[in-house]
Amino acid sequence: MEYKKKVLDINRWTLLGLLGMMLLAAAFLCMGRGACQISFPQVIKTISSHLFSLPDLSSISNLHHTIVWNIRLPRTLLAILVGICLATSGTVFQGCFKNPLVEPYILGISSGAAFGAALGIVFPSFFLSVQVLAFFFGFLAVAIACGMARVKGQTPVVTLVLAGIITGSIFGSLVGILKYVAQDSALREIVFWLMGGFYYAGWRDVALLFPITLVSFLIIWICGWKINVLSMGEQEARSMGINPEKSKLILICLATLMTAAAVSFVGIIAWVGLMIPHATRMITGPDHRMVIPASALLGAIYLVICDTIARTLTDAEIPIGIITSLVGAPYLFYLIRSRGQRLLGG
Repeated sequence: MEYKKKVLDINRWTLLGLLGMMLLAAAFLCMGRGACQISFPQVIKTISSHLFSLPDLSSISNLHHTIVWNIRLPRTLLAILVGICLATSGTVFQGCFKNPLVEPYILGISSGAAFGAALGIVFPSFFLSVQVLAFFFGFLAVAIACGMARVKGQTPVVTLVLAGIITGSIFGSLVGILKYVAQDSALREIVFWLMGGFYYAGWRDVALLFPITLVSFLIIWICGWKINVLSMGEQEARSMGINPEKSKLILICLATLMTAAAVSFVGIIAWVGLMIPHATRMITGPDHRMVIPASALLGAIYLVICDTIARTLTDAEIPIGIITSLVGAPYLFYLIRSRGQRLLGG
C-alpha cells in the first residue's frame, strides 16, 4: 500500500512537471510569434540579457529588447496569471457547489465588474480607474449575492446560485443603461472590454496581479483535501470535523478575489473556468489536490495559446473572448453529448 502511494505521488509530480515544461515551451514559442517574427534562441537571449548582465548578449538589437521585454513578455506573463486565476476559480466553484457546469462568473461577478468598468469608461473624470471600479463592483456583486442567499445563518447552494443570477441580471441591466447613454468612443471601449483582451498589458499589471494570484492559489491548493470532502456532502464534512459553511465561504471568497482581480485587468474571458477543470479531471481524476495545480497550468497554457492566436490570426487583434468562446462552446456541446446524464446529475 505504501509503495503504491509513493508511485502515485511520483506520477503526480511527473505530470505537473510535464505541464510546467509545456507552459514554458508555449510561453517562449508564442513570444516569438507576431508581426515581427523572433526565433526561439533570440527570445531566450533577449530575456537573459535583462536578467543577467552577460557581455556576449550585448549584441541583441534594441528592437528585440523592446518587442520581447516591454511588450510580449509582460503580456505572456499576464495571460499565464489570468489563466491560473480563472481555471483555479472554476475548480473551486465546481467543487464547492458539487456541480460541473458551474463557472467563476456564476455569482454575478462578470456583470458587476462590467458595470464598474463601464462606469469608469463613461464617466472617467468622476470616478476611479476602470480597473479599480471593475474589481470593486465585481467583488460587491458576489457580496450582494451571498447576502441575499443567507437564510438563518446558512447559505444553501441553490439559493446562492439563484441570488447570483438575480445580481448578475441587475448589474447587466445597469450596463445596458450605461451603453445607452455612452458616446460612440466610450461605447466602443465598453464593447471591447466586455470581450476581453490583453491589449494594454504591462509590467505594472503583472506586478499587481502576481501576489494576489500566488497567495490565493497556494491557500486553495493547501485546502484541496477540504474540497474533496465538501464535494462528498455536508454531512460527511461535519463527520470529519470540517465546518462546511465556513470552509465554503473562505474558498469562495478566495476564488472570487482571483476572478475579480483577473477580470479587472483584462475584461471578461469566457469558458476558461468552465472548460479547463473538466479537461483536467479527464487527465488526473477527481482528486482536487491534483486537479487544482494541473488545472492552473492547463489554464495558463490555454490562455497563452489563445492570446497568440488572437494577436496573430489577422492584421487587427481579435478580442480573446471570441477565441475562447469559439473553442469552449463546441467543447461544452461535446461534454453534454458524451456525458450528459452524469453532468446533469442523472
